[in-house]
Amino acid sequence: MTTIGLIGSGNIGGTVARLAVAAGHDVVLSNSRGPQTLRDLVAELGPKARAATPAEAAAAGDVVVVTVPLWAYRDVPVEPLAGKVVIDTNNYYPERDGVFEALEDGSSTTGELLQKHLPEAHVVKGFNNIWFEHLRSLARPAGSPDRSALPIAGDDEAAKKAVTELFDSLGFDTVDVGPLAENWRTQRDTPVYVTPYGPYGVIPGTPASAHVVRDAVAAAKPIGA
Repeated sequence: MTTIGLIGSGNIGGTVARLAVAAGHDVVLSNSRGPQTLRDLVAELGPKARAATPAEAAAAGDVVVVTVPLWAYRDVPVEPLAGKVVIDTNNYYPERDGVFEALEDGSSTTGELLQKHLPEAHVVKGFNNIWFEHLRSLARPAGSPDRSALPIAGDDEAAKKAVTELFDSLGFDTVDVGPLAENWRTQRDTPVYVTPYGPYGVIPGTPASAHVVRDAVAAAKPIGA
C-alpha cells in the first residue's frame, strides 16, 4: 500500500486521510500549527496514521497531498518533494488569498503556480472541485454503477497514472483534463466545480459519472470568453 503525506489536514485533508486509511494506506498528517494539534484526528484514524511536520510528511509520502490555502502555497517545503507525486487541491479565493494577477488574467492556473514553486516535483491537480462532505459520502468500490469521477490535470503522465490508481483505491474514477495549463477548467466557478455532485451543503450528494464530469469540464469557458 501507499503512504500518503498530507500538508494541510483540514476538511479536504482530513477526508482524504479517512478514505486512505479505510483503503489500507498509511497516512502522515501535518499542518501549520504543529503535530500536537492533530492528536485527536490521529487517534480517530488509528495505527495507520501519525502526525508530523510538513517537511516530515513531505519526505514520508509516496504521494503527497498539498491542501493549504492558496495564499500559503509558497510555504510548502520544496526539497523533500523533489521527485514526488504531489496532488494540489488549491482553489483561488481573492477575498481570502489576495489578488494573483496571473490567475485574474488567465495567464496561469493554480496548479501551475504550485508546480513553479516545486520545480522538481510532479504536480497533479485533484480533489479541488468537490466539497469535502461529497468526497466523503460519494466514495464507491470499483465497478459500482453509481461511482463518481474526479477530474485531474498534470504535465507528467506517470504521475497522473499514480494519482488515478490512488483515486481508484479511494473510491473514485478519474477524468484526465490534460496538462496543468488546462486546470482552469476545474477551478472555482466552472461547471465541474461542486455542482455535478449536488448542491453545496446537501448530503450525501449526487453521484457524477465520468461522462457527467467530462461534459462539465468541456463546458468550461476561459476567462474573458
